[in-house]
Amino acid sequence: MKKLASTLPNMIISLGCITVIAGSLLGWMYSVTKEPIALQAAAQQQAAIAEVAPAFNNNPEDDKWETTVDGNPFVVYPAYDNGKLAGAAVKGVSMNGFAGEIVVMCGFEADGTVKDYRVLQQAETPGLGTKMEMWFRDPVGARSVIGKNPANTSFQVTKDTGGEIDGITAATISSRAFLEALRNAFDAYKEYEKNQAAKQ
Repeated sequence: MKKLASTLPNMIISLGCITVIAGSLLGWMYSVTKEPIALQAAAQQQAAIAEVAPAFNNNPEDDKWETTVDGNPFVVYPAYDNGKLAGAAVKGVSMNGFAGEIVVMCGFEADGTVKDYRVLQQAETPGLGTKMEMWFRDPVGARSVIGKNPANTSFQVTKDTGGEIDGITAATISSRAFLEALRNAFDAYKEYEKNQAAKQ
């Protein structure tokens, strides 16, 4: 018992030193990786904007406009061609995926028709919800959202009343969340249009 009592302070000091060193190493690792991770995310975002937006000759990043739809943040990256609005890339989120957050970059033509999209972030079930990157551009049946406009097509899964988009087989929750993100992205784009019109 006496031996344990005498070694206890040394054990506490040793554990304290280990904790301080481990914390310092983690802090150093974070500072080393933070910038490369941020640069990679920025490059991914710029590529997504270029891929999904109509042709533009402005800098959508410089002209970005932020809003909130259903309590979630949306960023509109307007695409201007010689000063005329050609459409936009809209980055938005749904928190209702099977595993939570789904982040999508959706491209709209000037009239709101979906040009293309990219899934930027998701943690859905492999082999099921993860299919969303390709599923909703597949022309089979009513899967594809490409070339469709949320103003005249119901971006709800066909399992739901009035829905016109085929959801991913065995991944209805993921499908609903993806389509929710696109509907809200469309609303954000339309809100941007109204905001710009009010300025003129």
